Amino acid sequence: MTDKPRQRWLIISHAFNMDGRAASHTITDKLPHLKAAGIELVVLSGVSGEQDPELEHYRLWPAGPAGLRFDLRHVLRKRFGKGVVYRVLMLLASIVLVPGMVVEKLLRPLESSWSWWLTAYLKGRALARQEPFDLIYSTGGAYAAHVAGRALKFATGTPWLAEVHDPLVVPGTTPRTPHQKKQADIERQICTDADIAIWFTDQALASARARHPQLGDKGKMMLPGIDKPFDALPPYKPGAKFVVGHFGSLSATRSMVPFIKALELLKTRRPELLAQTELHIYGGAIDAPAAELLQHSPVSAQVRQFGRIEADPASGLSGRDQILHRMRGVDVLLLLHGEDPLCEEYIPSKLYEYLWMQRPILSIVHRNPQMAAMIRGEGHVTVETGRVSGDSDPAAVAQPLAVELEKLYGRWQTPGLPDSGRGSPYTTQAAVQQLLGWAAAAPRS
Repeated sequence: MTDKPRQRWLIISHAFNMDGRAASHTITDKLPHLKAAGIELVVLSGVSGEQDPELEHYRLWPAGPAGLRFDLRHVLRKRFGKGVVYRVLMLLASIVLVPGMVVEKLLRPLESSWSWWLTAYLKGRALARQEPFDLIYSTGGAYAAHVAGRALKFATGTPWLAEVHDPLVVPGTTPRTPHQKKQADIERQICTDADIAIWFTDQALASARARHPQLGDKGKMMLPGIDKPFDALPPYKPGAKFVVGHFGSLSATRSMVPFIKALELLKTRRPELLAQTELHIYGGAIDAPAAELLQHSPVSAQVRQFGRIEADPASGLSGRDQILHRMRGVDVLLLLHGEDPLCEEYIPSKLYEYLWMQRPILSIVHRNPQMAAMIRGEGHVTVETGRVSGDSDPAAVAQPLAVELEKLYGRWQTPGLPDSGRGSPYTTQAAVQQLLGWAAAAPRS
């Protein structure tokens, strides 16, 4: 029996090996499965992530001054903290870099990481001269990865797979700013020139194909998922309080306001329920509208903020590992989708983690039937918004949230919201099997 020829892939991922970043987990979680399939992997990334000790991994600085300053800030903060040394070094760096940044912003008013494509291209080109690649795999995060991937395809004749995490064009809008126009042009380039182009929702793929019919069958939809995060789930132990946990970032368009208003409703009609309820927030500061509301809210004492969880040197647990354990410790997982137009074509990566926790999920989903169906299909609760006029108003959303919280609280009292016992069908392993099939069918020059 003849062995399959060895495959050598170049992975271009600006956010690779960045603890807590979804753009990193989406690719790093795939690596064990790709290696098990006999793929030799070479990775180009930015400098903000950790060096991978097991791979041929090159951490590259961007070419432009804005990107240099942005990445330098991250590297120095990680090395020296936020103290005097960090501030002095950043001041000196700014003195050197700011004049170039001004020129760069005048000529190229784009995201700071845009110039990273050039260093990734040059390094990839040098590596391809030493030994050719069978596939160029750009994954974003930062769109610079796709720019480098396309340039390397034309320079080397290697098939190019582009994996688009978030939609590059906001649904229902016309690109107007230089940044928006650049993203739209990159989408056009992907749809035209990529041999395989992957989006993470049905609607994101459909929208890209409608804008660029040349995409045709090269366009694919893949749910990235995550693999089972624990060999054995840490035990869930109900406590004295009914704890609802939210994990992830918040903003004006992904706000905690509807949930706080739901708590305020319960204070009026079920004060004994509210007295036993706490909202725990992990991952960053509460959003500004919710923070303002809490200043005068009668439920402010029920809200506890834990911020971002960093890697723990003592235990050796990454921030992500610690968060997964804390997810297991709450009674209910709260998932806020947001109300940005991008939500129509976006599924938070946090959902895939939640589905493995076997804890009840209470979610707000905005104009995304695919996401709502996934959540309900696994036995969890969804409040949908954006379907009719007025149903996205925080007061309107608070009503069904309060009803669902009452139901969950009743179950928590007796017999204590036991685990569902269900694993998640949305795994990285399944996603990689799809990806390997598409890559095998990609045309070769």
